[in-house]
Amino acid sequence: MAANNAFVIVGAGLAGAKAAQTLREEGFEGPVVLLGAESEHPYERPPLSKGYLLGKEARESAYVHPPQWYAEHDVDLRLGATVTAVNPTGHEVTLADGGRVGYGKLLLTTGSSPRRLAVPGADLDGVLYLRRLADSDRIKASLESASRIVVIGAGWIGLETAAAARAAGVEVTVLETAELPLPRVLGREASEVFADLHADHGVDLRFGVQVAEISGAGGRAAGVLLADGSRITADTVVVGVGITPDTRLADDAGLDVDNGIRVDAHLRTSHPDVYAAGDVANAFHPLLGKHIRVEHWANALNQPQVAAKAMLGQDVEYDRVPYFFTDQYDLGMEYTGYVEPGGYDQVVFRGRRDTREFIAFWLSGGRVLAGMNVNVWDVTDPIRALVTSGRAVDARELADVDVPLTQLLNQPDATT
Repeated sequence: MAANNAFVIVGAGLAGAKAAQTLREEGFEGPVVLLGAESEHPYERPPLSKGYLLGKEARESAYVHPPQWYAEHDVDLRLGATVTAVNPTGHEVTLADGGRVGYGKLLLTTGSSPRRLAVPGADLDGVLYLRRLADSDRIKASLESASRIVVIGAGWIGLETAAAARAAGVEVTVLETAELPLPRVLGREASEVFADLHADHGVDLRFGVQVAEISGAGGRAAGVLLADGSRITADTVVVGVGITPDTRLADDAGLDVDNGIRVDAHLRTSHPDVYAAGDVANAFHPLLGKHIRVEHWANALNQPQVAAKAMLGQDVEYDRVPYFFTDQYDLGMEYTGYVEPGGYDQVVFRGRRDTREFIAFWLSGGRVLAGMNVNVWDVTDPIRALVTSGRAVDARELADVDVPLTQLLNQPDATT
């Protein structure tokens, strides 16, 4: 059992690895134990649906650190170590092999798991999900042999997988229950951009449909049956219908759980010696004045750095504006800010949607809540500044490409 001055991190993904790195960079000299259920060294997830899946990046490029980094920095990385229980009162975690690890402070970076499709045939071979590195390996291999795949779900994972499949010359059908891709994230105005993008690249997009069954032959997926009776043949079926935060340990330990592990702005849970960061954390955001849970790479990269500093007693808060990105075909996009579904009253476009070179802004009462730059670069900082300023802007000037975004920051509030 490790000493009780140990800092233990449960979850050896990007968030866990970055927390361990920050503890060492901040001068913590006590034991750091990083527990991961997978056999892989900690890795980042964006390459799984982008560069690595496309064959543009090596598998090793996904790793957060070189494998030797952990020993060099005296981080006790234990792979294949599944934690089955957390005891906040006794300050220890229990492993699947019966071992116990004591801690002084505990950080939960348990992430999320893909939502499983609940239809007949969902357990057939050839029905794949994309969450882990091994999942990306399987999908990558399938794209080398398949002639046609079906992607269920037109979220980010589904669309990026579709783009990778088309780049590999595979025929693709995307099935989505909503009327457009990503409506909860982007709203109708910007969602149409991604629908048109995939249609232009030969993807068969079918919106407003329900999957009734995955049909099989010889124990392997062979197609999809829709509720309207239509059938689509496929060599592989990729399911991307969202993820669910892995809160089981927190639930069983009696921590506050509500759409993730509920934490304050310091990323502290309802127990003072237990923290949470990354996909699993529903954190109070000082700028927004509410709890939010963010399922993106930048959050897993930056949030654990604040958690680690807070565990060391530093007075820090996580107030970074949410950010995510995607690359699909010849479209590159960055999104900065936070908008709840229906939480805006205006969308302003700056640039040309027809050539997919623009910035879209979501506003409420004239205030910029979020901005999405598509094939327009080096504008993330001014977009973030507009979001964090809280000032109302003139929508006409916001749409005018000849008015620098930085100029809008120096003007009086448009409501005054």
